[in-house]
Amino acid sequence: MARGTIHRRSAALQYCCMGNMSSEAAPVDPAPAAAPAAGAETPAPADGAPVEKTEKQLKREAEKKAKKAAEAAKKAAKLEARQVRGQSSNTVTVGVVPNPPVELEPASGTRDFYPDEMRLQRWLYDHFRNVGTLCGFEEYDAPVLERQELYKRKAGEEITQQMYSFTDKEGVEVTLRPEMTPTLARMVLGKAQSLMLPLKWYSVPQCWRFETTQRGRKREHYQWNMDIIGCKGINAEVELLAAIVLFFKNIGITSKDIGLKINSRKVMGAVLKSMGVTDEQFAPVCVVMDKFDKIGPEETQKELRDTQGLDADTAKKLVDCLLCKSVDDLAALCGEGVDRSGVDELKRLFELADAYGFGDWLVFDESVVRGLAYYTGVVFEGFDRLGELRAICGGGRYDRLLSLYGAVQEVPACGFGFGDCVVVELLKDKGITPVLPKEVDFVVAAFNEGMQGSAMKTAAALREGGAQVDLLLEPKKKVTQTFDYANRVGARYMVFVAPQEWEAGKVRIKDLRLGEDVPDEEKQLDVALDDLVKVKEVLEQWALTKKMGAVKV
Repeated sequence: MARGTIHRRSAALQYCCMGNMSSEAAPVDPAPAAAPAAGAETPAPADGAPVEKTEKQLKREAEKKAKKAAEAAKKAAKLEARQVRGQSSNTVTVGVVPNPPVELEPASGTRDFYPDEMRLQRWLYDHFRNVGTLCGFEEYDAPVLERQELYKRKAGEEITQQMYSFTDKEGVEVTLRPEMTPTLARMVLGKAQSLMLPLKWYSVPQCWRFETTQRGRKREHYQWNMDIIGCKGINAEVELLAAIVLFFKNIGITSKDIGLKINSRKVMGAVLKSMGVTDEQFAPVCVVMDKFDKIGPEETQKELRDTQGLDADTAKKLVDCLLCKSVDDLAALCGEGVDRSGVDELKRLFELADAYGFGDWLVFDESVVRGLAYYTGVVFEGFDRLGELRAICGGGRYDRLLSLYGAVQEVPACGFGFGDCVVVELLKDKGITPVLPKEVDFVVAAFNEGMQGSAMKTAAALREGGAQVDLLLEPKKKVTQTFDYANRVGARYMVFVAPQEWEAGKVRIKDLRLGEDVPDEEKQLDVALDDLVKVKEVLEQWALTKKMGAVKV
């Protein structure tokens, strides 16, 4: 034990003893002199005689001592607790101020992932990656730190005000990436001469945005991205939507829970142009319209008039467009003078979605404009049908983005981003969050400390054969404690490394899934050391002979 710890504990003991002592009042004469009357002087004691204290004074002194002792003991206990949590130095001595405790909560808008939470995240990311692979996409990644210039090219967008930016030690202005699409554009342009189009890539990057935290929204989050570069037709958007639907189905979400709002910036552009909205006004007007679901028709009209300078008639017509419930209704509202290519694209998208088998997931919604200025065609957004959560995912076509970063001509592209926070909240709301306990194939336990080296050799052989092995680092005093540990870590098999079996060139493996009704001789098998690297095959054969069914290793 560290010297400082001894001192601290001694102090605590002292305080505790003091508390016990002071809790008992000093002996009082069974017949004390009567207390002087109010205002009377206390008689002076005889020379050399002790001053007699009243019962009230003695009681007050005892209470003060008890209170002081209790406070001291409480302080000592706190110091001891901090040492246990690792918040103070082991070398603290009496009279030295210990290190203050650190803030235990992560930075605002960020998350800790304890092992149980990490298992859920890995499960979620595995589903992201599985869908990407099933759909023929390839995974990519890039540094989380990017040059600010990559995002300043998109000046005027809200995202540029939410970046974590700083100047590094070389004087370069950098930022923690708030999204992945500009990074993708940079990477594609970086190898433009060698890449074969179309590209179908996906990623699960960490992203940062300094925004107001709320349910389903963090400042640090992970985002599943899927993008198709080099495909002009609407088939690309349909494929991305199919991937999203496949993901939801794989995690137990149905079209009754989730819908996908569909619109076209091309259609909206044609409508706005027919109403006299200039190219310079287009992006900020779309930002206002994107807030329609939150602020409602009247406030949208007001903001279009007050902030964008539109006349009352134009503002009303735009809101009427936002209220359309079908592509046909929008086409009728647009009239003959409006470019109908965007309307035809939307109709084709809904037709292909029906052919693909997920038409019931789609909802036409003219208010979805995805406030990002680089979207050029179809845009979409995932939403929960109860309306309790923010957008689950979103994306669309962005044919001009690569030109923004230096491409000599427009490169057709579309994609989506899918945050990890909202979908976890959705799973919780539906009560279908998966139960994901810790699981290992084997726990290897030495019979005693002298067999620990043999246990390590056993664990190494099992791992060489591809098994997941938890090596018990300190032999338990009781066998029951070893089994308790194996159950706690979710082990399927227990491997005992004991002198008798080891001398015979074997270890004993026990199947922990079999109940108390199965005799021990049917639960366990002695396996030769040379067979440990192929233990799966050995146990499978053993299970077949015992008619126990398939073996998981």
